[in-house]
Amino acid sequence: MLRNIISNELFTILLVVGLVIIAMAKLTAPKRFDDFLIVLGNNKYLKIYARDQKFLDIFDGLLFGNLILSLSVFCYLIYQNLTETREVSFNIMFKLGIGIASFILIKVLVERLIASLFEIDKLIDTYIFQKISYKNYLGLLLLPINALLLYTFKPTLTLFYIIIGLLLIVNIVGLLSLFKAHQSLIKNNLFYFILYLCALEITPYIILYKVFFIK
Repeated sequence: MLRNIISNELFTILLVVGLVIIAMAKLTAPKRFDDFLIVLGNNKYLKIYARDQKFLDIFDGLLFGNLILSLSVFCYLIYQNLTETREVSFNIMFKLGIGIASFILIKVLVERLIASLFEIDKLIDTYIFQKISYKNYLGLLLLPINALLLYTFKPTLTLFYIIIGLLLIVNIVGLLSLFKAHQSLIKNNLFYFILYLCALEITPYIILYKVFFIK
């Protein structure tokens, strides 16, 4: 049984690992990393690298790893705030990371399967790449946010709401620019795309909300 600790050592280790992962991503593809940093204000990254996307991509894999670490730390900080506990559990942190990674990966695999059934593979492949890119970008933003929450600001529920709101705005801005870039393709497959959004972009989060917040 893994023991619980009352310190920020585990968080510090995970933050350092996140920094190392980001440094590795930059060393792996310096030009791509520079383009990735301005993905919100410039579609250059999405247009160039969506064409060359691979099923197993080292650059995306590294950034995804940071996303899982950063999101796990952020969710655990929320958990600490809600439960008013200062203990840091290896078990809970590990399960949280596995749960988040499994949810995202299974969702992507199901999305690709549904896209094949609806015969909109081209549209959904591009959509998934761009959506994962924005999620990885959020992981990049969460790294300094987590550091500030741990070592500078006192985490409060109001502060968490503000951060979550800002992250949602960033994600929505990214999705809107994505829809705008592919509006003609979406219009031609509007019915299937709406079914896809309802089934795989809205329903899973409603289920998660009911499981964790509605008794």
